[in-house]
Amino acid sequence: MDQQENKVSPGAPVEPTPVTAPAAENSNQASGDLNINDLVAIRSIVDVASSRGAFKAAEMEAVGKIYNKLNTFLESVAAKKE
Repeated sequence: MDQQENKVSPGAPVEPTPVTAPAAENSNQASGDLNINDLVAIRSIVDVASSRGAFKAAEMEAVGKIYNKLNTFLESVAAKKE
């Protein structure tokens, strides 16, 4: 691949880089179980992705609704813990 092919024009859409999941550390992770810490991490990921413009304008409503539901759930869990 030529070095010229790797250059991206400013403002040009960037293709996402595939990410592989790290090896499971215990049987719960291997079975796909989610826990509250995972949900907190997902909330942070959505927040960062939206602030970086990862979502198209037409997608923002759906992303916002899911984010709000997740945030409300996590806040209710935190309130029950206290």
